[in-house]
Amino acid sequence: MILAIAGLIVGLVLGAFCPILVPLGYTRFFAVGLLAALDSVFGGLRALSDGGFDTSVFISGFFMNAILAALLVFVGDKLSIDLYYVALFTFGFRIFQNLAIIRRIFLSKKEK
Repeated sequence: MILAIAGLIVGLVLGAFCPILVPLGYTRFFAVGLLAALDSVFGGLRALSDGGFDTSVFISGFFMNAILAALLVFVGDKLSIDLYYVALFTFGFRIFQNLAIIRRIFLSKKEK
């Protein structure tokens, strides 16, 4: 747990002092990639809350989500179709679904 908190602090400090400017052409990729990462994080938190967290599943899901999201955006750009909306909708839905499940788990643990 201490390693996760240390990683969060290091990430926040790096983000605060090393701002990254994303070129306009890559904003779709960045937005979908960010949501894919958040989906993996919240899915991992959900699995951790359920007691079924597996590091290999988390890491493979993280990279597969990112690759699939980038592929959707790339193919959509080549076909002149806004396929990134599909990825945004799907990952956004899954994030809210995982948050709802995490909330229910914590509320049920609090009642006991």
